[in-house]
Amino acid sequence: MLLASQVLLVLSNAPSKEFAEQLARSLVERRLAACVNILPAMRSIYRWEGQIEEGQEVAMQIKTTSAHYAELEAAIKTAHPYAVPEIIAIPIVDGLPAYLDWIKQETSKERNA
Repeated sequence: MLLASQVLLVLSNAPSKEFAEQLARSLVERRLAACVNILPAMRSIYRWEGQIEEGQEVAMQIKTTSAHYAELEAAIKTAHPYAVPEIIAIPIVDGLPAYLDWIKQETSKERNA
């Protein structure tokens, strides 16, 4: 069971740089994420509906807290063109305290914009 203040690294992929940028901006503006890193294009090979598929994607590293995970997941699923988008949350067990505090502060809904 995660604490509400647990910092998470959420991994997701996007079909294009433009989509990733639009989604990242929305997540940060809504304070669902403190930061989203968009990595360069990558090639993905995977099995989907019984077939081997491959395509270009853009990786996203999203920093948030467990308190915002459900809303962040819903926002990604609603906006994403994939039927089943990759959304994987990894608890951050340690890190620079000032950075982890910054993530918590930037995702605080009470914080003034």
